[in-house]
Amino acid sequence: MASQSSLFTSLKGLSAIVTGGTSGLGLATVKKLVNSGCNVLVCDLQKSSDFTEIEKDCLFHQTDVTSESDGANAVNLAKNRFSKLDVLVNCAGIAFACKTYNVKKKQPHPLETFEKMLRVNTIGTFNMVRLAAVAMAENDPDQDNLRGVIINTASVAAFEGQVGQAAYAASKAAVVGMTLPIARDLAREGIRVMTIAPGLFNSQTIIGRKGYRDEVFDYLSDIQLAVSRLGNPEDYADLVIRVIQNCMLNGSTVRLDAGGRIVFM
Repeated sequence: MASQSSLFTSLKGLSAIVTGGTSGLGLATVKKLVNSGCNVLVCDLQKSSDFTEIEKDCLFHQTDVTSESDGANAVNLAKNRFSKLDVLVNCAGIAFACKTYNVKKKQPHPLETFEKMLRVNTIGTFNMVRLAAVAMAENDPDQDNLRGVIINTASVAAFEGQVGQAAYAASKAAVVGMTLPIARDLAREGIRVMTIAPGLFNSQTIIGRKGYRDEVFDYLSDIQLAVSRLGNPEDYADLVIRVIQNCMLNGSTVRLDAGGRIVFM
């Protein structure tokens, strides 16, 4: 039986990349990893005001996750500065609503916006996964024969997409769909792959507050089961830590939604 002193049980000294790490779910994850003793490289298009409070404790690399060169440069920077890469958490993503057909404007869903959603949320995620896997495969295995952990971010929209979410739901369903195949691809290299599908969260990407009235959010909180509030980014970050530490979690998508199910609205 393998010892419980696996490399990933204690996070101290692990090296991680977090994409979309200057705000929302990503920023909460960065803070949690840094406070746990990890070396963290934050990848995002730009820094945010909220990021400045923790900037001194991590590295920042301006990264477009859809760019092969940006992604490769980020992975190389992490390896050069930290000597290895143990963890990748993909939080970078975009979200917007658009119906397949707008009756009032008599216009179909713009194809370019559908393509952009897939490019950022799906291709951007896979781009970082494939590049990080190369670096992780070079690590020495721990006592459980593991070399790395990759955690992607989907959404409950992958399962229960709403009106105007055709593009978003498709992009996140693709992330869910590729989780098991990638985990199988990387199994012999000792790299675990998991996906987290957040429900209704206080995050601009998951559900932006702009333009919504308070009663809308009161309703959304009411349809959650057991917990009568929206999720917080810290709830997501807590699960990231658990996934990293538990070597039996692999090839699956975890719904982080308090048991709630989004009904047709």
